Order: sequence, then C-alpha cells, then structure tokens
Amino acid sequence: MSELFPRKQVMGFVFSLILTAVALMVYFFDMSYTVGLTILVITAFIQAALQLVVFMHAGESEDKGTIFTNIYYSIFIALVTVFGTLLTMIWGYM
Repeated sequence: MSELFPRKQVMGFVFSLILTAVALMVYFFDMSYTVGLTILVITAFIQAALQLVVFMHAGESEDKGTIFTNIYYSIFIALVTVFGTLLTMIWGYM
C-alpha cells in the first residue's frame, strides 16, 4: 500500500505551503524593503523549482538532460533580458 501513496507529491505540497508561509511572513512582520525583497525572490525561485521538479515531473523522463538544459538556457535569456533592460533604461548606458 505504501507504494501507492504519493509521498513525493505530498511532501512537495507541504514544502510549498511552508514556502508560502515564509513569503507571507514578509508582509506580516513588516520587514525592510531589501530584506523582504530578498526573501521573496529566494522563496519564489525555490517554489518554481519545486513545482517544476515535483509536480511537472521534469526529472523523470529519459531526456531530462535536455529538459534541464532548456530550463537553464531560458533562465539565462530571462536574466540577460531583465538586466539588459535595467542597464539601458534605468542605469543610463546605451
């Protein structure tokens, strides 16, 4: 019977709830802007990785290397886009 119980999904759900509670504490404890934003960004990335691996089964297929390579490439492109925009529009470099 234990092999039929979705232990990995339940633990992922509990961990998601814990990360959500940590993110809510930023609001309820009235933290400073930099500390709050740092905690929110870290919990958001952990939450996204958890959702991807546990609930979307990213690491359970034969071509998981290709899947993770595409994810890393997407993250790189997103960071280049965000920081390139900041560099151009806010920091004044053109």
